[in-house]
Formats: sequence, C-alpha cells, structure tokens
Amino acid sequence: MAKDKKAEIREFIGVGRRKTAVASVRLRPGTGKCDINGKKMEEYFPLETQRSTVLSPLKKLQFDGKYDLIVRAKGGGNEAQAIATRLGISRALVDQNEDLRSNLKDWGYLTRDPRKKERKKYGLAGARKRFQFSKR
Repeated sequence: MAKDKKAEIREFIGVGRRKTAVASVRLRPGTGKCDINGKKMEEYFPLETQRSTVLSPLKKLQFDGKYDLIVRAKGGGNEAQAIATRLGISRALVDQNEDLRSNLKDWGYLTRDPRKKERKKYGLAGARKRFQFSKR
C-alpha cells in the first residue's frame, strides 16, 4: 500500500550549471517548500535578490506555491549556485510540460551561461595581467 502512494508522486528533475557550481533540482507537486542542501531557502540564500533569482521561473509562470523544491547544490559561490538552481528549475519545468519551453527561452532561463574563469598563463601574473615592466 505504501508503495502505491510513493508511485503516485511524480518528480521532475533538472540539472543546472554556472561556472563551477552544479545544482540538481527535484520538482514535485506540493505547497511551495524549498529545501537546499538540507536547509531552508532563507538560511541557504540570505539575500533577497538570490532568492528571487531562484524562484523567478516559477513566479513568471504563476507556479509559486504549487511545487516543492529539493535542491542539491555544490561548487562555486552563492550567486553561481542561485543561477544554477534557476536553470535546474527551468529544465525541470520543461521536463514536466514541453509547452513552457518557448516562454522560458524568451526570458533567458534556459540559457546556460558559458563564462568560466580563464586559466593563468606562464610568464604572467594572472590570466592576462602582466608583471610591471621596468626599463632599467
């Protein structure tokens, strides 16, 4: 009997990446609870801008409060993890309903930001910065 109830819950999974941050998002119908690495969203993302970034796909589609989020995020910083989570949510929503793809794509939520840190080169102070030139 317990297995039948478990089978009824439909989960949608999306993976988002940004720089070195990776976020795996599980989207399931619920009341709007958000669990990130075992913490509440307010604890994990203390800034309001980060929280609004994460939930922006759900708010734009008027889905806020209709799904529970379970997120595993690692790598990178808080901001990169927030953007990676947003991409994961968007991908999970598209997995749930393919018709949402065009709207999410127009808003830029399905675009993976390809920018990464450039590697340091030999003979230079950093990736591009040079050591101070001395004529004498």
